[in-house]
Amino acid sequence: MRIAARAVLFDLDGTLIDSAPDLAGTGNDMRAARGLPLLPLDQLRPMVGAGARGMVGRALGVAPGQAEFEALRDEFLQRYEARMTRETRVFEAIGPVLVALASRQRPWGIVTNKVTRYTEPIVRALGLAEAAAVVVCGDTTPHAKPHPAPLLEAARRIGLEPGECVYVGDDLRDVQAGRAAGMATVAAAWGYLGDGEPIDGWGADHVIAEPGELLNLLSLA
Repeated sequence: MRIAARAVLFDLDGTLIDSAPDLAGTGNDMRAARGLPLLPLDQLRPMVGAGARGMVGRALGVAPGQAEFEALRDEFLQRYEARMTRETRVFEAIGPVLVALASRQRPWGIVTNKVTRYTEPIVRALGLAEAAAVVVCGDTTPHAKPHPAPLLEAARRIGLEPGECVYVGDDLRDVQAGRAAGMATVAAAWGYLGDGEPIDGWGADHVIAEPGELLNLLSLA
C-alpha cells in the first residue's frame, strides 16, 4: 500500500545520519581513559539510538539510578561534543532520496530526541540545515518522543496537518510517536534498532530495508 503524504519527517541518528562512529567512539574514549580495552563497533552500535544512556550502559555497564551514572553521563556528553562531527556522515543512500524529494517539491524535516546543543552543529556540518524544512529537537517541545508533541510541532511549522506527513525512524519510540501523532510510520531497518522488540513487532505501517524504498512508497521512484 502506497503512502499519500505531502511531507516526510525523519529521525536523525540511525535514519538520516550514521553517528555511530562518534557516539561509540566516545564510549571507547571513556573506556580507554580507564585502561579498559576498546569494544568493537558492532557491540556498541545497537545502543547508539539511546544516546548517552545507551553508551554509558553498554561501554561501562552503568545504568540510570546507579550512583555514578550522572557523572559518567556528563563526562560522555562533554567528550561527545568535542568529537561529534569527526566521523558522523549522512547515510550514503539517503542523499538521493533527499534530492528526489526536493525535485518533487516534497518538503522534508528532522524530528530528533537529540537536544539542540548537539543537533544544530551536526545538521549544519553535514549540509542538512538549509535543505530541511524544519528541525525539531529533543528540547524544542516540553516532551520528547515517544510523545507526539515534537511531530505535531514539526507538522505545524511546515504548515500541514499531521495526517499529511509520514515519519521515518529506526526506533520503537519513533513508531509510537508517529502513530500517536496520526502520521503514517515507516521503520528504517538500516538503523540502530536497539536491543528490544524486533522491528517487525513495532507496529509501523511499513518496514523498509533501504532508503530508496521510501520513494516507491511515496510513488516518487
